[in-house]
Amino acid sequence: MAVRIVTDGAVDIPAEWYKEYDIQRIPINVHFGEEKTYIQDVELDLDGFYKLIDGKNLPHPKTSQPSPHQFVEFYKKIAQPGDTILSIHITSKLSGTYASSVSAAEELKGTYNVVPIDTLCGSMGTAFMCRSARVMERAGKSVDEIVKFIEDVRSKTHVILTLDTLEYAKRSGRVGTLSAAMASLLNVKPIALLKDGVVDMVDRVRARKVAIERVIELGKQAVGDAPVYMGGVHARDEASCKTLLEEAKKHFNVKETYMADLAISLAINFGPGTVGLVLYPAE
Repeated sequence: MAVRIVTDGAVDIPAEWYKEYDIQRIPINVHFGEEKTYIQDVELDLDGFYKLIDGKNLPHPKTSQPSPHQFVEFYKKIAQPGDTILSIHITSKLSGTYASSVSAAEELKGTYNVVPIDTLCGSMGTAFMCRSARVMERAGKSVDEIVKFIEDVRSKTHVILTLDTLEYAKRSGRVGTLSAAMASLLNVKPIALLKDGVVDMVDRVRARKVAIERVIELGKQAVGDAPVYMGGVHARDEASCKTLLEEAKKHFNVKETYMADLAISLAINFGPGTVGLVLYPAE
């Protein structure tokens, strides 16, 4: 019986990994007001999303996790009865996606062996865990060994983002209106850290160059000289992401480097111009 690996639409996956590591991504739902809902990847890709938010007088988009029913239908589509499905998802502290997966797993018990995993992470951090799961599965490791590995590595995975503006975080309710207004007034660049399953705004600096330096500094504090896989993520700012990665390579013990677009759900919350560094243990 096959082992399927499923993740969700809030995870930033380098395009080539879908095929190379046989990873499936269940889409999230993207809502523009009450009238219009799109299914990510099916009805709305990244280019389409940015076209919708550019200069159009639409309500600020919101997202919702796949429902248990959507999970059940997705599992049935990508797997055969008897298969094991490792369902590896973004932090349950910020999304109900993991909970939907747990409900679907219960409903399908006896037909599929669905194993939901809460990564307490997101972005490319969760993507790295999906890749590790596939590499371990191909090496003959058991499902229990894979789950234990992810539960161990998730506290050692670091996602550090710098936002170009707090406007999107304000609209999505991620920060208070007052602090967003102050940040806008001062033209500061917020630094956000995903740690222990929660996003915190940990610093604000005045310029993009300083923000990139601060992202690297925070990463260095987290991992020191330990060998890492490094990821760069961005929301429509590939140039800044490349700059970040090139500068970061000078400061870390890097084994491999990758880049990915920030998923729609993250772009909604953090806004275009966001760039980030993802550090994942390479031992």
